[in-house]
Amino acid sequence: MDRLDGPARLMIVSDLDHTMVDHHDPENTSLLRFNALWESLYRHDSLLVFSTGRSPTLYKQLRNEKPMLTPDITITSVGTEITYGDSMVPDQGWVNVLNQKWDRNVVLEETAKLPQLKFQSETEQRPHKVSFYVEKGHAQDVISSLSDRFEKRGLHVKIIYSGGIDLDILPQGAGKGQALAYLLKKFKEGGKPPINTLVCGDSGNDAELFSIPDVYGVMVSNAQEELLQWHAEHAKENSKIIHASNRCAAGIIEAIGHFGLGPNTSPRDSSDILVSKLDNSNPSHEVVKFYITYERWRRAEAEKSDLLIQSLKHICHPTGIAVHPSGVEHSLHECIDTFGPHYGDKQGKQFRVWLDRVFTSQIGSTSWLVKFDKWELTDDGRHCSLTTILLNSEPGNPGAFSLLHVHQTWLEGFAARCQNDWIF
Repeated sequence: MDRLDGPARLMIVSDLDHTMVDHHDPENTSLLRFNALWESLYRHDSLLVFSTGRSPTLYKQLRNEKPMLTPDITITSVGTEITYGDSMVPDQGWVNVLNQKWDRNVVLEETAKLPQLKFQSETEQRPHKVSFYVEKGHAQDVISSLSDRFEKRGLHVKIIYSGGIDLDILPQGAGKGQALAYLLKKFKEGGKPPINTLVCGDSGNDAELFSIPDVYGVMVSNAQEELLQWHAEHAKENSKIIHASNRCAAGIIEAIGHFGLGPNTSPRDSSDILVSKLDNSNPSHEVVKFYITYERWRRAEAEKSDLLIQSLKHICHPTGIAVHPSGVEHSLHECIDTFGPHYGDKQGKQFRVWLDRVFTSQIGSTSWLVKFDKWELTDDGRHCSLTTILLNSEPGNPGAFSLLHVHQTWLEGFAARCQNDWIF
């Protein structure tokens, strides 16, 4: 909550499965496009919020499976848990709100009387959420019966059916929408309400997000029938909500441009990435471009040319030093020379590179520090180094930066097995 000095330029609140994450895209193309856009142009002054029906356990499992960024805020278990940062510190104020008029034991007693309900896994049963599977043909009768039973018991609950099979029972004051409303109120009371908020979803448990006043909304192109039906019945005339023409994260990028919320051209959208320039280029953008070029070279997706190698050398200071995670030092130009023969060594293999938690600070009139987690996904698994780069801006050449020093250390538990394979 306190990472930014002022209001967030943009706060994106996105569902994960089939919204931010496309499970039908084994290359994670649109997700990696979003990652590059966010880390190069938005991380420094905006907020990323993941809002998922998954429990914390299944959320962490997804993060181990997909190249996802670290959000500033995580809303899990269908809006019943709010946590902050990578360590996922819980919001105790939200816990206190949900405790009102909630009795989990009564929920268990009444649901036990309906044989159509099948418990989801133990990880999905949370303090303020009881979750079941129910076949689509039985759903409406079950929901109607449960509503009557809870009303007779004087229990204030919310029943959410989504995905054609998942049924969640929550406190009346819970849900993705209420969790977002709580956060927006908290930001406003702190004097830092986001300038713009974009909510993103694909299924029934996302509908509440689109009901929050004054937010922009995008239903990704692959949105489920239940969300499209809700939109037709409740928000058809709301010009701030669109049904994107693109799937998942690509639909989110589309919405940023549609609503004019900021730039929506990802560094990964450029075929000749090293020559692409922004009107207001920044060190984060340059570092993200550098590593995309590195990935493309090794995947043989960049043209194999001495000119590209020379371009990489040009943006590295002649006396610059790189410290490998193993502790070995080389000149940056030596690293580029070592990198050259690796052209296409990952072609046809699993190999992706992305940066997470990119933070930039100006430490002198022309000097910048950029810190980030650099990840590589290979056939051997996921590897990560905590990386710091010192850059200088070039006088008389706006938007141009040169790399002076690159220092990497392994993130505990994520060292590469073959350390010679890790070049930058």
